[in-house]
Amino acid sequence: MAVETRVSSTPVPVLSDESRLFVASQWQLMWWRFRKHKVALFSAIVTISIYLVAIFAEFLAPFPVDKYEARYTYAPPQGIHFFVDTEEGRKFQPHVNDYTVEIDPVALRRTFVVDPETVVPVRFFSTGEPYKIIGLIPWDIHLVGPVDKDQPMYLLGADRLGRDVFSRLIHGTRISMSIGLLGVTLSLVLGILLGGLSGYYGGTIDNIIQRVIEFLRSIPSIPLWLGLAAAMPPDWSPIRTYFAITVILSILGWTGLARVVRGRFLSLREEDFVMAAKLDGTSEMSIILRYMLPSFLSHIIASITLAIPGMILAETSLSFLGLGLRPPVVSWGVLLKEAQNVRAVATAPWLLLAALPVIITVLVLNFLGDGLRDAADPYSR
Repeated sequence: MAVETRVSSTPVPVLSDESRLFVASQWQLMWWRFRKHKVALFSAIVTISIYLVAIFAEFLAPFPVDKYEARYTYAPPQGIHFFVDTEEGRKFQPHVNDYTVEIDPVALRRTFVVDPETVVPVRFFSTGEPYKIIGLIPWDIHLVGPVDKDQPMYLLGADRLGRDVFSRLIHGTRISMSIGLLGVTLSLVLGILLGGLSGYYGGTIDNIIQRVIEFLRSIPSIPLWLGLAAAMPPDWSPIRTYFAITVILSILGWTGLARVVRGRFLSLREEDFVMAAKLDGTSEMSIILRYMLPSFLSHIIASITLAIPGMILAETSLSFLGLGLRPPVVSWGVLLKEAQNVRAVATAPWLLLAALPVIITVLVLNFLGDGLRDAADPYSR
């Protein structure tokens, strides 16, 4: 017996842009608003790229962070060239140019000059010093490196010990970016927790927390940084110093967010939706996390993204002054300390390149925070 099948000819309704807004979720609205902010979208891509550099620093860096060559102290940068002229014509061969040593007749010291006639072959995905990807997987492939390991390759020059500045900048990305992320995470937890308790309960708890905030905010930031950093024992390991600096920056960074959270909680705890949740038997923690915090999510997101560059700048400043992270830890602040005296800058101005990633990171995080703040409130104009 044949079964007759009928195909419905009723057209599928196509929602207009206005109709899609009414049925879209909050996250869809945020994404649609965010992608209209082209600068913020580009900043998000750059930020993700910077964190990928931090994660895969060993693969991207040509050399280990502590490898040095005393023969090439303050060697100038070498640019990568992709073609070389041969008798058969122009040939694709990535390379850098070697150095020739000259004697400065005024200072009577040797200087390195890039020799355009001598070629040092360079290979992409070359075998180099072994390392572990994300600290787990053994590997020895680097993105770029010289074919002959005994030949020099300093894409951004060398420092006073003959260490590759380019490799150290890449490795410094991990410490500088992670200390900002960890510091902001701790500040966020302290700010929301203490600010929420202060605004939700009020009374004695509010008085105690507010007096602590006022005390911390009354202390000048720089002397407080110096005092807390100087209190760390000089014989501490780099890891302990790293976490101590993170805690110090977090202690200083939570007070502003706590004040804002307290003010919003004071106004929201009497709202009808909060009272309805209480009458429905919802726990106080659920009321805070599910109903009160999302109501000013835009400000929290903006505070997070704008606090990360502040943490990075604070760590850079402390390390530059010699009161933060110290060698052998490599961060952007530690690298900038190499360019602290005029003589080093005059001899090797490329040491100042450590300031470039700090500037780029601070700019893109500020643009990203601006876009996320607008996207978190999609109904605003």
